[in-house]
Amino acid sequence: MKQTKTIKGKIISSGAKIFDPTLTIYREALSFIVDVINNEWSNLEGLSTKELVNSVEKLTHHTKTNPSPKYDFDSIFYKFPCYLRRSAISKGYGIVKSYRSNYQNWLDEKVKALADDKRFKKQPPVLSVEHETFPVFYKGNMFEKISSNRAKIKVFLNSDWVWETITFNDKNFKNRDITDWKENNPTLVKIGKKYFITFSYEKEIKLNKIKLGDQVIVAVDLGLTNSAVCCAMRSDGTVIGRKFINQPIEKDRMNTKINKLKKAQRNSGYIDAPNYWRRINGLQNHIKVNTAVEIIAFAEERNADVIVFEYLGKMKLPKGVYGAKKLRHKVHFWNKLGIQNKVEEMAHYRKMRIRRVNAKYTSALAFDGSGEVQRNDKKDLATFRNGKVYHADLNASYNIGARYFIREKFKSFSEKKRLTIEAKVPQLLARTRLTLASLISLHQAPRTNGA
Repeated sequence: MKQTKTIKGKIISSGAKIFDPTLTIYREALSFIVDVINNEWSNLEGLSTKELVNSVEKLTHHTKTNPSPKYDFDSIFYKFPCYLRRSAISKGYGIVKSYRSNYQNWLDEKVKALADDKRFKKQPPVLSVEHETFPVFYKGNMFEKISSNRAKIKVFLNSDWVWETITFNDKNFKNRDITDWKENNPTLVKIGKKYFITFSYEKEIKLNKIKLGDQVIVAVDLGLTNSAVCCAMRSDGTVIGRKFINQPIEKDRMNTKINKLKKAQRNSGYIDAPNYWRRINGLQNHIKVNTAVEIIAFAEERNADVIVFEYLGKMKLPKGVYGAKKLRHKVHFWNKLGIQNKVEEMAHYRKMRIRRVNAKYTSALAFDGSGEVQRNDKKDLATFRNGKVYHADLNASYNIGARYFIREKFKSFSEKKRLTIEAKVPQLLARTRLTLASLISLHQAPRTNGA
């Protein structure tokens, strides 16, 4: 599978103002091209990228063989670099195609609602010609690298396109192993008042192919009290490692900011509150990245082949939850999604696989098969029916790992063998009530048959 990564370096040699005209004129050119593609959509729909670029250039660009294009792009954007124009055409095609697809979906939804005699209030999508996008600098034509931290780029300055030498911070490049990665064309990006040069890298990575019986997995429960609880497990149900990951200080700060945000909204009505959200998102991102890094470090320490998560599905808010508590619940769910996506990205770089299992009853059932558990008020401890008290999230991680192995083992069984094993281990019939005890019973079942 093809993997990509992006590394950015802050431009430190020139003032930010010299890049503002380039960004402005590129976005104006993109708006012009989006309007052209939308007007000519009936003639452009279905073309390949190469054919589309040629067709749009014939409509907009003046040449000897095309002296009178339908749309006079060149008079408005004099000496606009050809590769930057082609980049804008490709971007504009994606914008219009997305809009057209969304509009068709809206029409289909409207027709279906009217056919069922239902009221349809949903507004149609609107094509926006103004977009906060950033230009790509094609190597040779727009970008020339001089050294590891210096380059020449073509920018719009003093009403002309000129070459400007820039120096950028390359510390992020030194800490990354990118020797065997393909470097793509860079992009000029503005964040706040600062400019960065960002490089994307891509590489074809083959994920590991380890037999199920030889696999070591890391099962992860993204719990309520901890950011993540991990257990390393073998295919026979042997647990060979455990890890608790939490960021109590950051979570306390984030909850404080959420409470202040909701208090401000109660006093002043609904407000955007960008300063509050900037701090909340910063803390949320730290929790996400730190948790993902710790999970991957634990997986590498245990030589894991697969990382297993619960399938989260759609967010479900408990009844009676509102205000700050509701927002905290939403932020917690968003964090779970972010952690899973970040771990998946990092794991694939290391040739590890990601799997997800059904989340139903993983926390509600005891891993020893004794039945449902009782959780305390803090939700961090679970009391089994036999009186044993265990960490609730660790118990869930055992069940998550067990469900993965049971599912994968059943895939290789014939129908006859599956029915024979299910007759000996009846608890395997209820797939949503599988626990670590079920996996151990499955592992022992063939031995009782003389296998």
